Amino acid sequence: MDLEPGRKCWDTSKRGDWKTILLLAYQSLGVVYGDLSISPLYVFTSTFAEDIEHSETNEEIYGTLSFVFWTLTLIPLFKYVFVVLRADDNGEGGTFALYSLICRHAKVSLLPNRQHADEALSSYKMEEPPEKEYSKFKMLLEKYKTLHTALLIVVLLGTCMVIGDGVLTPAISVFSAVSGLEVSIMSKKHHQYAVIPITCFILVCLFALQHYGTHKVGFFFAPIVLTWLLCISTLGVYNIFKWNPHVYKALSPYYMFKFLKKTRISGWLSLGGILLCITGSEAMFADLGHFNYMAIQIAFTFLVYPALILAYMGQAAYLSQHHNADLRISYYVSVPESVRWPVLILAILASVVGSQAIISGTFSIINQSQSLGCFPRVKVVHTSEKIHGQVYIPEINWMLMILCIAVTIGFRDTKHLGNASGLAVMTVMLVTTCLTSLVIVVCWHKPPILALFFLLFFGSVELLYFSASLTKFREGAWLPILLALFLMIIMLIWHYATIKKYEYDLHNKVSLEWLLALGPSLGIARVPGIGLVFTDLTTGIPANFSRFVTNLPAYHRVLVFVCVKSVPVPHVTPEERYLVGRVGPATHRSYRCIVRYGYRDVHQDVDSFETELVKKLSDFIQYDWYRTRGNSMSIEDDGSHSNESSSYRLTVIGTTSFCSQQGYESQQSVQPGSVSVGFPSVQSLTDVIEMEPMDAAPERRVRFAVDDDHESETRSEVGVQMQEELEDLYAAQEAGIAFILGHSYMKTKQGSSFIKKLALNYGYNFLRRNCRGPDVSLKVPPVSLLEVGMVYIV
Repeated sequence: MDLEPGRKCWDTSKRGDWKTILLLAYQSLGVVYGDLSISPLYVFTSTFAEDIEHSETNEEIYGTLSFVFWTLTLIPLFKYVFVVLRADDNGEGGTFALYSLICRHAKVSLLPNRQHADEALSSYKMEEPPEKEYSKFKMLLEKYKTLHTALLIVVLLGTCMVIGDGVLTPAISVFSAVSGLEVSIMSKKHHQYAVIPITCFILVCLFALQHYGTHKVGFFFAPIVLTWLLCISTLGVYNIFKWNPHVYKALSPYYMFKFLKKTRISGWLSLGGILLCITGSEAMFADLGHFNYMAIQIAFTFLVYPALILAYMGQAAYLSQHHNADLRISYYVSVPESVRWPVLILAILASVVGSQAIISGTFSIINQSQSLGCFPRVKVVHTSEKIHGQVYIPEINWMLMILCIAVTIGFRDTKHLGNASGLAVMTVMLVTTCLTSLVIVVCWHKPPILALFFLLFFGSVELLYFSASLTKFREGAWLPILLALFLMIIMLIWHYATIKKYEYDLHNKVSLEWLLALGPSLGIARVPGIGLVFTDLTTGIPANFSRFVTNLPAYHRVLVFVCVKSVPVPHVTPEERYLVGRVGPATHRSYRCIVRYGYRDVHQDVDSFETELVKKLSDFIQYDWYRTRGNSMSIEDDGSHSNESSSYRLTVIGTTSFCSQQGYESQQSVQPGSVSVGFPSVQSLTDVIEMEPMDAAPERRVRFAVDDDHESETRSEVGVQMQEELEDLYAAQEAGIAFILGHSYMKTKQGSSFIKKLALNYGYNFLRRNCRGPDVSLKVPPVSLLEVGMVYIV
């Protein structure tokens, strides 16, 4: 998995290479299946914790086994492997991948910064609709903004439950593994005093090592999970043949009905423990971007699924022949005493691996929430230069550790931890089912009846388990609900404030004529250096710049309005990341640069950003002079915009430079590979259509034409002016770069509702003061930072 940032974790040209696929399938064991593979440690324990008892007739054991078998078959195998994994977003999976797909195919995004330049990205591919498009549902979804808000709330609910699972999974996994000490060497009296401290110690160590990154110890993960799966499947086969070879009969769905008929309400309540057998299934889809569909499918179908079924059958076979009332229902009682210690150590290692996967997933989904404008700014550290997508968030890591230890000490048993974890897991799965149903209609253009069947079939199964978990509200299930409610309030307040700030900036931006009028006659001076004015706007002059010039009547010789925005795709290639254009005439030395990132991209460091930005400006200057002034080349443009000023154009600038900064010769011609030839140059959006997606922009290609009579004269004239602009750029870079950021304060208008005042005046401003500033998230050096105070009246 040696990767470059921004690239897939597999080579698409080798998807048919079975050696590569099998290697990826092996690697997926440690990343994807750690949580799912340790579920045998606590499924039977949680199921028989209180609601039902193990009787001589074995109907409870057989019924539980039947439920476990069919739950594993229907949800992870049929739903995820055969349907949900196909709903990928350019190879990426997870809740945000589904939301991204829906936002690209339907106008449902609440953040109004969409440009049709984004639709020209190579990763912005959409399914071609058939002749008969099922558009009524899509039109209904786009028509009502209430549905857009409801869709976002559903996505955020799934996100919050994933974060809650990041608190609960490490606690229940490590606690269940360490609980084997009671069966192995300790009496119950000493066990209750030893398990909690040992569990807390392991959790502290686990979270303390997070800053090193998963890649530092990643090569240990797959062998541990593989060994664990082989171990539990071998023990399962041993218990089946030794205690009850006919236990396979319990796989019949008849035993589920028999189980419910005998246990009635108690059996239904016990489903909250049975559903724990599928915890970790969501990781198959969430971690799809690290592998591929075939690798995850092979690993689950041919190894993980059979190993888990054998493990559960082995436990059931042992328990069916042991009806001692004093016998504690635990995984370790079915392990022979001669191998109990090695199995205990291996279980603890496997639980740490499973916990690591969900912790890393929590970091990743919070990073994605930030890109959507739904989470307060936090510091994101990219822990690997080779493996894309591995991030570490210090604040979240320590919060998770404190919550994890508090939950372990507070609950102290598998039953309450299982109830809490089960509700979080089922909520995430229900959200995935709902979003996949929308993808089937909106993105795949399938008949709505097919999506309805998918929703009703899998949704009814998941609702059955969800209802059973919800009844355990007072017995642990309240925790994920409380966590989700708290996180939802934070995320909704932040997202609402983000939209209001954008709308305020949009309606209060300054005209281009105002900027061009600034000069010595008004007492405005141009000082050496480059001024990078950060804004969320893709057009116009931001209000924070006018505030800056009003209070300090000077600005830099080279002015760049920088918009760092996220687009609804997982990754944006470096060749397509920068959209560059002029603001005003060339003599004004003002530019606009839109830097686009996908929701799974990690923003680059500031040093490379400064250098890269100047390089892109240099490439754009050379390209623009030849495009608009040079007669030695012309533009091929399906929809001609030759009458428009270059100040209204943005151009995609690729990674190949025109020439070196030093020794530029005006006689040098533009190389075809210098600009991202074939990528579109697009017109900036106006105030009205900025809020609306538009048709795809026509492509423009550079074409070189030779004019024998005027070639030398034209090149000389263009080269001199271009050389002057380039020299000004490099001189400004040598003088220094200043980062001009807005320091915002939100205030509601008079007459606003109490809820709006509470959310913005107190909630948002409190979060803004206590989270990372934009300078930290953008990695701006303090010595180069200029903050402009802004009061937003919304």
